[in-house]
Amino acid sequence: MLAAMSFAGCEDAAKRPVQAHAPALNPSQNQETQGQRASAQLGPSGIGNLPVRNLKAQPLISLAPRTPGGIPYLIERVKEKFAAGEANYKAGHLAAARRDFDDAVDWMLESGYDPNSDPQLSELFHRVTDTIYAYELQAFRAGDGFSEAPAVPAPIDEVAEMTFPVDPKLRERAEEAAKSVSHDLPLTVNDVVASYLNFFQTPRGRAIVENGLRRKGKYDDMIARVLREEGVPQDLIYLAQAESAFQPLALSRAGARGIWQFVQWRGNEYGLKRTWWVDERMDPEKATRAAAQHLRDLYGLFGDWYLAIAAYNCGPGNVQKGVERTGYADFWELYKRNVLPRETKNYVPIILALTLIAKDAPHYGISVDREQPVETDTVKPGRAIDLRLVAETIDVDVATLRTLNPSLLRMATPDDPEFVLHLPKGTAETFSAEIADIPADKWVSWRRHRVESGETLTSIAKKYRVTPGAIAAANDLEAGTGLEAGEKLIIPAARPVEETKSRLVRYRVRRGDTLGGIADQFSVTDADIRKWNGLKGAKVSRGMVLRIYTVGGTPEAHAVKSSAKTRHKKPSSAGGSQPKP
Repeated sequence: MLAAMSFAGCEDAAKRPVQAHAPALNPSQNQETQGQRASAQLGPSGIGNLPVRNLKAQPLISLAPRTPGGIPYLIERVKEKFAAGEANYKAGHLAAARRDFDDAVDWMLESGYDPNSDPQLSELFHRVTDTIYAYELQAFRAGDGFSEAPAVPAPIDEVAEMTFPVDPKLRERAEEAAKSVSHDLPLTVNDVVASYLNFFQTPRGRAIVENGLRRKGKYDDMIARVLREEGVPQDLIYLAQAESAFQPLALSRAGARGIWQFVQWRGNEYGLKRTWWVDERMDPEKATRAAAQHLRDLYGLFGDWYLAIAAYNCGPGNVQKGVERTGYADFWELYKRNVLPRETKNYVPIILALTLIAKDAPHYGISVDREQPVETDTVKPGRAIDLRLVAETIDVDVATLRTLNPSLLRMATPDDPEFVLHLPKGTAETFSAEIADIPADKWVSWRRHRVESGETLTSIAKKYRVTPGAIAAANDLEAGTGLEAGEKLIIPAARPVEETKSRLVRYRVRRGDTLGGIADQFSVTDADIRKWNGLKGAKVSRGMVLRIYTVGGTPEAHAVKSSAKTRHKKPSSAGGSQPKP
């Protein structure tokens, strides 16, 4: 049948594009309320829970006297304070970031000016509040040891729905360049591909390309090996560049995750597990193997790599329907006849444009210092262990461990004897020797502490909220024993109750969100969200505010006491049926 379809398309063969076949303010310091300050307590990880705040629910007009200096002065000071907040947030200083963000918003609300009365002030107000809202959600999910690590946006979401102008000269140069680069997938250059080549020459597009090529160096060898072992073309690596720019924590609006952007059910088909503790879609090597197998299966179905790549994006059913409707088993015919989803139509040209640039980066004026592969040691803890304890044991920072183990959703490993933990090269022996001093059933609660000059048992005990006697007993210290700077102590800490409670988050639905994608972000199910919000179906509308209970996924029997509750008015749509669009 496919052969017949191909034959039917021969009459348009002469119209096909060129293909290359080369070898394979500070007016006054605002005072915050006691309730706001109470929400700034730090958790055991040293990171505070930044409360979700319905910024747009605040009154826009104040009776306070107007800020001296006028709107330009206000805008300048707000920008300074907001920039300080962003710097503190990115450095992990969430308490300071929260104060900066609160000041930035409060200065606008209490300035005496209506933010909507001036275009520049209005734009700043909405930009600041939207950005803070996004930061608050990320910080909430990363605020305690057992909350999920924050994700990063998938680049494909930014580009795939856009169209760009064509530069004829750029197309001509690209056609010539394509003839001289080796490839094992066909490289088509036409106006659609050239339009994305044009976009990737802009500052915004160039940043996407450069970030992807920089991180690509870290995974090049591994991906090449897996693709070779699975018997698929090496150039399929550029799907990963288009999908995620090689960012393991990439998360799309539809809930796809990882370097290869698997949705959960498709990942399950290819053996990628998702539990409360781990999501193997974000394991670079496991996800690469699953992607190679899936692409191989799709090629077996369609016999054409462009159709296989399109099906990877929108599903084989959508591509098959397009073939049946048109009688053409050819991607460019399906493109011309507009039978594929818009994102999929652009998906293949984006990958082709990125492939052309990556294979001849100097020709397109791009030069980056590529990251190098990271060598690691691997251990099997055998049971759950807190990453903070691991970090304290081998004297590295937690961020390093999370980077080496991107599939971990929490600050602890799963209670799985087969789970493999990646450690910095040369630290496995130290880890095995030191962790033996702590009972295995305490690995998720006990800690290690390196004594600093001037510290005492009392000061250390206060920090970890345990008694000095408990620390002394765990370390066989006699009463009155002095501490030496640099020595390590075992801290018999108990897991805070807050880490096992569910927490209420109010999430505002944004453009492109799906119920499944939202559920995946918070590690809950679609059914949970429907139940908590009285939704009868799976449709969610932009602007809806959803109640979501994180950490355990089940609401507590009593009213949830969270900082979010003190900051929000109860939205009318949060607990009822879906509002009309």
